[in-house]
Amino acid sequence: MGEAREVMDRFTEAVTHGDLAAISGLLAEDAVALTPDGGEMTGRDTIVEYWRSMTTSIPDATFTYRNRFEIGDTAIDEGIYTGKNTGPIPLPDGETLPATGRTVNIRGIDLAQVRDGRIRSYRLYFDQTEFLDQLGLLPEG
Repeated sequence: MGEAREVMDRFTEAVTHGDLAAISGLLAEDAVALTPDGGEMTGRDTIVEYWRSMTTSIPDATFTYRNRFEIGDTAIDEGIYTGKNTGPIPLPDGETLPATGRTVNIRGIDLAQVRDGRIRSYRLYFDQTEFLDQLGLLPEG
């Protein structure tokens, strides 16, 4: 196992346990992240804040691996993020929605490029429509 795989595994563990200090420690100060719901984020503090909102919304999350890869300085995970929405859901305009109490099972892929023991670039891909539908936030039809 190389550095990228080891750092990514620790990052996934920190995310699923809501360990914001560990998440922060694994990110480079000038890290860049891209997610479907957060867009492009620059800087450790901004990325940690994104994960704060996710771990507040779904505090009991687990991640079940389907595939795990490491290619050079990049680790890639495919899996299912599962948890119950028991906390407020932040909206892009700064408002929040109350918890739905629903469980989500979201398929996704994330990639982390690692250098000197820190994540420099992080990308998360998941179907945002599927996520909102599982929360019951899309219109019926």
